[in-house]
Amino acid sequence: MEKVFGEKVPGLDYLKRTGVYAVIFHQEKDKILTVRNKTGHYFLPGGGMEENESHVECLEREMMEETGYDVSIRTYIGNAMCYFFSRKGEPFLGEGHFYLVELNEQMLEPLEDDHVPVWMDRKDAKSLLVHEHHYWAIEEAWKKSASDNE
Repeated sequence: MEKVFGEKVPGLDYLKRTGVYAVIFHQEKDKILTVRNKTGHYFLPGGGMEENESHVECLEREMMEETGYDVSIRTYIGNAMCYFFSRKGEPFLGEGHFYLVELNEQMLEPLEDDHVPVWMDRKDAKSLLVHEHHYWAIEEAWKKSASDNE
């Protein structure tokens, strides 16, 4: 069953936006890689799919644009939906597909100068991440990685 976060306001026409996002733990697994935008909001790295793009192609492109890193996509964590409003007040339904990802080498500086990669303490993610389904994905990835290490 799909997880749904946020509150759907009756009577509003929501624009659906499908995105693919990376959950990347620091080696000690106490930090998570996030991206801060110019307004100071934090998100998991990733973003909206372009036409005819696969999940892998989208995530590889977004990671290069936002962090400059080449990545290895490991495990599919799952997908979740989130009702939210854009900064302009537009109603959106975000459909997020989340993957556990490992960083390889940094190939270049991030291409998007309004996105800054930030290692965030995992314990701060719930209060700092903009979207609830991003935090859900971190917790799901944490459970997966813990069971993989047993």
